[in-house]
Amino acid sequence: MGVLLSQRLSVFYERFKNIEVTFTKEIIQVTGLLTQQVHLKCGNDFWPCVVYNASFEGAKIVANIKTGLLGKLQQTNNFINLRFCFRPPGETNPVTFFVAGRVLASVPYGNSQDVHMFTIQFSNRPPDDFIEIVGRVLDANVNSSKRKEDRIPLTPDNLRRLNILTTEGTVFIERVPRRCILRDISFSGSKLIMMGVAKFLLEKDAALKIEFNDPKEAFLIQGKFVRAEMVEGKKEMVALGLNFNETVVPMGFKIRLNEMLTSQRADFRGTAEDTAASKLAKAKAAVIAKSKPSQNIPPAAAKKEPPPPPPAKEETLADI
Repeated sequence: MGVLLSQRLSVFYERFKNIEVTFTKEIIQVTGLLTQQVHLKCGNDFWPCVVYNASFEGAKIVANIKTGLLGKLQQTNNFINLRFCFRPPGETNPVTFFVAGRVLASVPYGNSQDVHMFTIQFSNRPPDDFIEIVGRVLDANVNSSKRKEDRIPLTPDNLRRLNILTTEGTVFIERVPRRCILRDISFSGSKLIMMGVAKFLLEKDAALKIEFNDPKEAFLIQGKFVRAEMVEGKKEMVALGLNFNETVVPMGFKIRLNEMLTSQRADFRGTAEDTAASKLAKAKAAVIAKSKPSQNIPPAAAKKEPPPPPPAKEETLADI
C-alpha cells in the first residue's frame, strides 16, 4: 500500500469513524455493494441479510429470524462475522471480506415478527477496503458542502483528470435538448455557453447532462439559470451560470469531482514536500561545509611539521 493511500485511510477513519452511511439505492450503486452476497455468519452457518446502514464502528442489518438465528446467537454469545462484498465502479473483480463483531440489540423490523433489525458493534477496525469504499462517499459528501463554490476550469489538463472527453455538452430546457459548451463545473453549478437570448433564459429551469469516461457514466443534474453574460464578438451566443439543485446532485458526480480535487491537493503536497526536502538537504550541506577546517591555513597559524627522521645507516662489510 502506498504512503499516500495509507495516510488517506487513516484520515478517513479518524474523521468519519462514527458517522453512519445509509445504504440507499444510490449509495449501493456508487459503492458497488453486491447485496446478494452479503451474509451474517453465526457459528458455522450463514444467514442472508440486508445492510441498512454502516459506519467504521458498527452496522445495522435486517435479517429473517424464522430459521433459528436468535437461538444461534445465544449459542455464540452474540458474536458474529458480517460478510461484505463490493464491486466498485470500473472494477472487474469483487472485493469480499468479513468484519467481526457482536450483536448488541435486535428489534422487530416494521410490523413483521419474522424480520428483525440487528445492531452490531465491530470488534476491531474494519478492513482497509471497507474504509476506502465508504470513506470516499463520506469525504465527497462533506467536501461538496465545504467546497461547493470551488470552480474547476475545464482546461485540457482538467478534462483529462476528470475523465471528461469533451467540453461539448447537452442542456435540457423545458425538456428540449440544446447543445452547449462547458466552461467550468463545481459541486454547486456550471458555466456554459450556448445560442440564445439572455432575457428568455434567465430563471429558467434546466438540466445539464455531463458524461464521464473510465468508467463510462452520465449524470443529469437539475438546476436553474441565475446569471447571463454576452459573449464578446458573438451576438447570438450567451454565457449562462447554472445553479444546481443541491438536494438532487448525484453522489457519483460528487465523488468524481472530489477525487479530482483530492488528487490536486496530494500533488501539491507532494511537490511542497519535495521542495522542502531539497531545501533541507542544501541547508545541511551548507552547515557541513562550514564545519570543515579550511585548507588555506595562514603561515603564522600553520603548525610546523617535525623534521623527518634520519635515514637508517646501511651496514657495510667494514662494519661487520
